[in-house]
Amino acid sequence: MKLPFLVIMMMALSFTMHAQMDNQNFPPPLAPVEVEAVPANADIKIDGKLSEADWQNAPTVNDFFKIEPRQGGEFKHRTNVRLLYDQKHLYLGVFCADSLGKKGIRVQDLRRDFDWQENDNFGIQLDPQNLKQYCVSFQTTPYGNQRDLQNFNDNNTDNDWNALWSVRTHQTDSGYYAEFAIPFKSIRYERPGQTDSVTWGLTFTRLARRDYEHTVFPAIPQSFSPYRMTYAASLKGLKVPEPSANIRVEPYFLYQYDEREAAGQNTSDSDVKLGGDVKWAINPRSVLDLTFNTDFAQADVDRAVNNLERFNIFFPERRQFFLENSGIWAGAGDPSIKPFFSRTIGLQGNFNAEPARIDAGVRYTMRDDQRSIAGLYIHQAQTGNSPAASFGAARYLQNYGQENNIGIMVTHRQDEHSDELGVSQSNNTTLTVDGLIRPKNELTVTYMLSGSRDNSSDTLGLAGKLFASYSANKFYLGWLTNFVTEDYNPDMGFVYQNNVIRHNPGGYFIWRPKNVPWIRRFDPGAFFNYYHDASDPGNFQQANIYLFPIYIIFTNGSFFEYAIYPTWQNINFDFAPLGISIAHDEYYYTNHQVKYNSDQSRKLSVSGSFSWGDFYNGKKITTNGGVRFAPIPHMAFTADYEYNKLNDLGEQKENLETHLTTLGARFALNPRVQLSAFYQYNSFDEQGRWNIRGSWEYRPLSFIYLVFNDTRIQGLEQPFAEQQVIGKVTFLKQF
Repeated sequence: MKLPFLVIMMMALSFTMHAQMDNQNFPPPLAPVEVEAVPANADIKIDGKLSEADWQNAPTVNDFFKIEPRQGGEFKHRTNVRLLYDQKHLYLGVFCADSLGKKGIRVQDLRRDFDWQENDNFGIQLDPQNLKQYCVSFQTTPYGNQRDLQNFNDNNTDNDWNALWSVRTHQTDSGYYAEFAIPFKSIRYERPGQTDSVTWGLTFTRLARRDYEHTVFPAIPQSFSPYRMTYAASLKGLKVPEPSANIRVEPYFLYQYDEREAAGQNTSDSDVKLGGDVKWAINPRSVLDLTFNTDFAQADVDRAVNNLERFNIFFPERRQFFLENSGIWAGAGDPSIKPFFSRTIGLQGNFNAEPARIDAGVRYTMRDDQRSIAGLYIHQAQTGNSPAASFGAARYLQNYGQENNIGIMVTHRQDEHSDELGVSQSNNTTLTVDGLIRPKNELTVTYMLSGSRDNSSDTLGLAGKLFASYSANKFYLGWLTNFVTEDYNPDMGFVYQNNVIRHNPGGYFIWRPKNVPWIRRFDPGAFFNYYHDASDPGNFQQANIYLFPIYIIFTNGSFFEYAIYPTWQNINFDFAPLGISIAHDEYYYTNHQVKYNSDQSRKLSVSGSFSWGDFYNGKKITTNGGVRFAPIPHMAFTADYEYNKLNDLGEQKENLETHLTTLGARFALNPRVQLSAFYQYNSFDEQGRWNIRGSWEYRPLSFIYLVFNDTRIQGLEQPFAEQQVIGKVTFLKQF
């Protein structure tokens, strides 16, 4: 098996020539821009109107820098920002000008942690310890939606980090106002020595979605995000209170009723649960999290997937306790290889299994300008299908240079002995070394080497990766090589396949035509994937080329792509996608794909893709389509559809059609009172699923949830049906 390496060499040479051109990137300033916060002399009422006299006396920041749709030059939408503080809060007063006023606003819905690219929004990024490698971000829309996150090295983002803060907005005929109140207790900072004031890193970001005009303060190159804190301004003048240990307590009360029909038997039961979490910020650098009788009833449920590939499907973590601060573990893996993946905890087997009760857990994180330390311990209760288990993980990350780090991580899982289940004790351990190197702003290199030891099978295994990327304003280049040996088995992790080595080089040009204002970017390029055995590198598995000669992002946010997928397969194992057995043989086939989405910020938007071509020894057609209608931000309806048609496939020349339909709706009285629902039906296994969830944030980060789940599977030898009704109340108090 040979790939057209001449093509790869020609592309690499072309990329190198472009790399020598002026890519319009610029280094961080030697002396950061300074921004001043001034004390408030009277109480600030958070109403989004900035009517207090203190706002008029505060210095204004308005010299933003445009990075989209073209870097530099004049921008259409002016932004004014002022900063105040008192003994408890940092206040932010913002005016985002828009010539169309209310008519120009683009907001799709009122959910928390909204999609940044689909809405008008403004955000502030803070680096309270001046680490230059970390920031927290607080963002809002003209309707007052809240989004908060943590970012590490402009490389990993924790979108599910939640902090206590408030924001209110006010819309006018000339734009919108936003007024933030961020408690100092929600920001981990240090007050060095006896100095009167502190200095924090700071950036601002605004997206005027109608024109997709993205501006930032201070100036940051287009190829980086506002989270690249090496470019941050210095926030001066803050006289903050002494940092103190603060405690956040979040108990919950839950009632759950289940009714199940399986194997001709009807059963029902109800349960009342009490539990909760405690977060203790021991000092500005260290946080201790405790969880008791943990419950995730309000977490989003997984969507069904019809898998036609030879790789395991990765289902993301959706549970809040594990999502927060997950970025500290992220460097030890990528989506294909994760030595630690929290989704293995609290389930009775694989990622789609029934939940298992978590008795208690503890997590510790410490971060300063030199290092990060993290530890985790969770105990999982025994169920009728799985033994009790203990999960432990420890992480140490050392920073060096300006943006480099190296880390080590250990995980250990112990499944306990159980006479009832007839299983003996088993242990699984991994040891991982990883790191990030950024020798220049555009170049990022990450690496990882992990070993596993499983005592139940008495096996040792290895996995690793090396990834390098070069991001400039005019092109992107990347190379990923990873490997997983046959015996690598991280019982607290995830791997996409065993006994494999993958090479994935590729890249694309970024052309921003100056004389075609309706095109924001034209990014033609290619990525190559080549897989072979880890045990026998000469044994080829599969390869494909993702060649996209047409890849256009329009200025209004719509998108069009045409791609070609030449594919080579060596099937020397039992493989049956969707139950159709593929004969052991070598195959070559080509697929074509067209993708399109309209401007997703409009009230009515559509998206879809159509792929066609050969598939092993048969034919395959796949169609995906989606529609969203959001007449007002308080109401949105969605419909998604996937169709697969397989003809003359496999040893028996079988035909198969699958239909996967998803309908959804979201209603919101305001950003704090919402009702969402979705229904999904998969014709492959005749599975239908309802999920309806109502939530009321009756005080900051304190919720009342009502959840209804209904799952019915008819495509089994024994049909299955289950209904759940869940009521849950959480209360958060910060001391």
